Amino acid sequence: MRSVVHALKYRGWPIVAVAMAQRMAAVDWPDEVARDVSIVVPVPISPLRKRQRGYNQAALLAREVARLRDFGCSTEALIRTRSSGSQTTLHPTERRANVARAFQVAIGEESAFVSQHVMVVDDVWTTGATALSCAEALLDSGARAVSILTFARALPELERLERRLKNVKT
Repeated sequence: MRSVVHALKYRGWPIVAVAMAQRMAAVDWPDEVARDVSIVVPVPISPLRKRQRGYNQAALLAREVARLRDFGCSTEALIRTRSSGSQTTLHPTERRANVARAFQVAIGEESAFVSQHVMVVDDVWTTGATALSCAEALLDSGARAVSILTFARALPELERLERRLKNVKT
């Protein structure tokens, strides 16, 4: 999973988003989620990151999941209000503080979410700080419910332990 996500995010292979989204759309969701979701939104990235990468990987995933599940999709309705930088080296509490209030619904888009069940799509769930900050912005704009769908789950504690064990062996 790590190599697929890295290919999408860091190696410029946006085509892998199609296969990733197919797996995401095939998840056996609870019936109430499958029936109730009306709109899918990606976690937004900063304008700088988008210029560097050329695309928002979460938007590619969101569009394809929405197409496959026949949901609406809005890739520009949720915006990042400030750049929070890379979170890859941050502790979970630092991640939460780093993205607190970093997202909002775009001006003029607020009514799109009132009383709706919104699905937030991202590539990886590490601590949940980013996705939960997005959910908070959507709920503040009147969304009735928010579900979160990611392709992978990172286990930073396990990765730290593996690195420590590797260093002990050498």
